[in-house]
Amino acid sequence: MSDASAPTAESTLADGAPHSDEGASPAATGPAGPSAMDQIANAIDVLRRGDLGLAIGVMVILVVMILPMPGFMLDMFLAISIIFSILILMTALFIRAPLEFSAFPTVLLVATMLRLALNLASTRLILANGHEGGSAAGNVIEAFGNFITQGNFVIGVIVFAILITVNFVVITKGSGRIAEVAARFTLDAMPGKQMAIDADLSAGLIDDQEAKSRRKELSDESSFFGAMDGASKFVRGDAIAGLVITFINVLGGIIIGVAQKEMAFGDAVQAYTLLTIGDGLVSQIPALVVSTAAGMLVSKAGVSGSADKAMATQLSGYPKALGMSSAVMVVMAFLPGMPAIPFLALAGGAGYLAYKASNKQKTELLQQAIQQQQEALQEAEPPAEEPISQVLKMDELRLELGYGLISMANGEGSEQLTDQIKALRRQLASEMGFVMPAVRILDNVQLQANDYVLKVKEVEVGRGVVYPGQFMTMDPSGGQINLPGNQTTEPTFGLPATWIDTSLREEATILGLTVVDPATVISTHLTEIIKNNMSELLSYGVVQALLEELPDDQRKLVDDIVPSQITISGIQRVLQSLLDERISIRDLGSILEGVADASGFTRSIQTMTEHVRSRLSLQICASHQAPGGYLPIITLSPIWEQEFASALIGEGDDKQLAMAPSKLQEFVGLVRDAFEDAAQMGEIPVLLTSPGTRPYVRSIIERFRAHTTVLSQGEIHSRVRLKTVATI
Repeated sequence: MSDASAPTAESTLADGAPHSDEGASPAATGPAGPSAMDQIANAIDVLRRGDLGLAIGVMVILVVMILPMPGFMLDMFLAISIIFSILILMTALFIRAPLEFSAFPTVLLVATMLRLALNLASTRLILANGHEGGSAAGNVIEAFGNFITQGNFVIGVIVFAILITVNFVVITKGSGRIAEVAARFTLDAMPGKQMAIDADLSAGLIDDQEAKSRRKELSDESSFFGAMDGASKFVRGDAIAGLVITFINVLGGIIIGVAQKEMAFGDAVQAYTLLTIGDGLVSQIPALVVSTAAGMLVSKAGVSGSADKAMATQLSGYPKALGMSSAVMVVMAFLPGMPAIPFLALAGGAGYLAYKASNKQKTELLQQAIQQQQEALQEAEPPAEEPISQVLKMDELRLELGYGLISMANGEGSEQLTDQIKALRRQLASEMGFVMPAVRILDNVQLQANDYVLKVKEVEVGRGVVYPGQFMTMDPSGGQINLPGNQTTEPTFGLPATWIDTSLREEATILGLTVVDPATVISTHLTEIIKNNMSELLSYGVVQALLEELPDDQRKLVDDIVPSQITISGIQRVLQSLLDERISIRDLGSILEGVADASGFTRSIQTMTEHVRSRLSLQICASHQAPGGYLPIITLSPIWEQEFASALIGEGDDKQLAMAPSKLQEFVGLVRDAFEDAAQMGEIPVLLTSPGTRPYVRSIIERFRAHTTVLSQGEIHSRVRLKTVATI
């Protein structure tokens, strides 16, 4: 038997991977810690995270400024600096809008820090190892020092000075000025642009999402140009730092070479100056590239599309300019001593481009002329004759405006009028149970400037006068207004009113007066006109649509009674009778149930209507309750009940009222006095009669008090509290 505790030559880990026990450390093979491959994988995952990668990169740049760097590593970082600057320039060239490169200020800061760190690292190598030769600070600096300056430090100094001048004086200064002006103008224009966005949103031209997107774009644009104004100082400071570092390197190198390395003065100047100029060129060329990118970016503020397409489109848009340029180059080619071939070649190229651009413009102009001619011919064609059947169509509701009110329909304030009409349609649908027809708004030159006319089925039912830019003011107590203005009569209820200027609106409000704008005056008048003519607007088609939109369980009731017991036109007449007394037909199911009950014992529409009213007793009483929760009533005395009963002639459904005119006049006077007394007590009562006389009493009262409600005793719900105000 083998000892279970003795180690075997090969064992298996928990994951099934074999391993050798000899020389294996617990950290590498046991559960105490991860393997080396796991550690490397974890490190790669950490570097893949963008935020950690950027943080590590910035820390590396800061470390380069402090710790010494070998030459081969300096070559690597200098190559990274060069390719990074080229990438920045290419990105600035190909973007369509400056905000697509909104990270440019941050990128510019990182690029500047990298160049300064490399300048510091190269300075350390040049001063420490410059006496050893050209490769003391790496091969990149040596190559720039020998190739660009051709081994002559005087040429290098001149080239370096020119690069510094171009970068510092021309590109950096110009791009900085553009960024400064762009930032200032963007900030100044921000309030106006924000107001334009709010105006478009209020007018409905854009939605909330697009408005939010525009506001964000405006904020980003302001922040970007503000940041670019500050970022341009990085480029300026980088150029100054490069000049100072170069001066320090040359002076310090000569001192170290002569005083410490015992070099001859000429040799020290040659060695250290050549290395310093090479270092300066390696730093200033990427700086020049990045400065050019910054200039391209800020100068692109008013150009859409990539730089190449924008320049090509705009430069080739004027063939005459290309032609003149070609002519000038031809003249220069024949000047004494001038090389003819380059100028003639360029002249030919410019002339060809001018020819192509001119042909393209002619083609576009010809196409535009043809399109305009076709549009003119289409407009000149006589309009198709309107079918005569269109003349027979009738507007259910029409609002005609005088020429002074046309702006309320299609100009300033039109949204308020149309919105109020839309809200009115929705309100009436909710209250009365059917959607009223659309209101057609027309101008009528035969009206006075500020007059309007309301028509139902093209018959005038109301008119009034409103003044745009003014407000109608009324005293709630019905008195005359003492404010200066145009005194008039409120068109809906006939109350005394005054049109006042906008400046007096606040004063009128403080005095407790009712202030109404012109659009509200028209919509209020329209509301009362519609309520008074709802039965006229409830057409057969509307009733049929209401029945078709009923739920399935109620549609079964319609199928049972139509047409066996009542027709759709009969249901229409019942609904019209209810609307005549402003009773909502929204509870169409209960109305149809009442019609079904009544159709079992009568075919009279009036009797059916009275039966339906009793089914709607709770709804009717609730609509006339006082704020105290009770129903104020004026009762008809037994004497007058007997008078009406005895005045009825005929049998069954053919009964008619035949009361003496003197009695009618007496009754009208008593009713008017009773309701006026109730109004002085702050009550708006209903007149209560017996079921048999209610229709006939209503037919008399509606002629002089159209808004007075007449209820029968059968329409009073059992749970409603009553308050008798008076008795006639």
